[in-house]
This record gives sequence, C-alpha cells and structure tokens, in this order.
Amino acid sequence: MFDFLQGYDVLGAFWTTVKLTVFSAVGSLVWGTLLAAMRVSPVPLMRGFGTAYVNIVRNIPLTVIVIFTSLGLADIFGVTLGASDFKVQGFRLAILGLTAYTAAFVCEAIRSGINTVPVGQAEAARAIGLNFTQTLRLIVLPQAFRAVIGPLANVLIALTKNTTVAAAISVAEAAALMKTMIENEAQTLAIGAVFAFGFVVLTLPTGLLLGWLAKRLAVKR
Repeated sequence: MFDFLQGYDVLGAFWTTVKLTVFSAVGSLVWGTLLAAMRVSPVPLMRGFGTAYVNIVRNIPLTVIVIFTSLGLADIFGVTLGASDFKVQGFRLAILGLTAYTAAFVCEAIRSGINTVPVGQAEAARAIGLNFTQTLRLIVLPQAFRAVIGPLANVLIALTKNTTVAAAISVAEAAALMKTMIENEAQTLAIGAVFAFGFVVLTLPTGLLLGWLAKRLAVKR
C-alpha cells in the first residue's frame, strides 16, 4: 500500500522540518522578546526601531524574506554563516529568515502579555529603586510569558507549517521531498495524505501541550 515511499527518506525530511522549527523557535523567542522590550522601552529610538521592524516584517511575505536570505545575503553579500557546504548554508539561512519573520509575531504576543500586567506593579518596582531593565526582567516578563503561552503556541504551530517555505531555497525538508515524490510517483493523493498526516503529528501534540500549560500557569487576577 505504501510502496511509493520506498527509496525516499520521509523521516529524514520531517526531522529536518523539526530542526528548522526548533532552532527558529528559539531564535525568534529571543529576538522577539528583545523587540518587545524595545517596543515598551522609555527610549524613543528603541521604540521606533521595534515598531518599524514589526510593522515592516509582518507585511512582507515569508517567501520573499527566505529567498532574500539566500539570494541577497549569500549570493550578493557573501554571508554564509560559517558554512562551507551548500546544504548546510541553505539550512542556516532558512533558520535566519524564519527567525527574522516569526520574531515579529512573537514580539506582538509578548507585548500583549506585558499590557496585561497592572501598571501599579511597575510603579512599585521603580519606587523601590529598580531600573527599567530590572523591572522588565524580574516583574513584568515572568507574568507576561505566563499570560501569552496560548498565543505563543499558535505562533509555534504557524512556524512549523511555515518551514515548508524553506523548500524555495532547496532545503531538503518535508515539503521539498513531497514535491519531488509527486513529480516522480503517480500517487498524488496518497503522498499528500502522508505528508498532511505528518504535519498533524508534529503540530497537534504541541498545541495540546501548550494549551494545557496555558491553563495551568495562567496568572490569576
């Protein structure tokens, strides 16, 4: 029944998808948190940069960003991220593009969480001598993260599906292999069903787990 899968490394392709998701998720969480801090910063220049970055990046198609990281950074500016192998270079550049794009959505999710923290807590922190960075790190962000686990779960699920765009720069993830198999095999519906099921297996448990965490760690007001 599944003879058409023979000769293709389906598990390897999905493993590449998993690695793209994990590395991009970590990078976008770090960069998105920094952007959120900039957006609520008392420094006008930092607020302006954070606002401009989010508004510009969110309105550019992900495909354009990923292709730019390959054709623009690598081919024009010679940015290889320390990779000498073409496949490794494409993988790292795909992570860079996915991180840059997803961080804008992570930023907005975290900023919405920051807005749920009562203003009085920040004022109390400043009253006892904490500066902006300390207030954000010790008082505001811990509560903000607990408030936005659900939205961040949606961003992570979207990121998992967005990794298919990496096929545009020849990264051998699940979507790239599916395209190759459809071109070579006369089993279009079966191939589509297999890869659709694979993405459900990747995203459904993530949504259920993070949804459970969101309820368990919700901040009681």
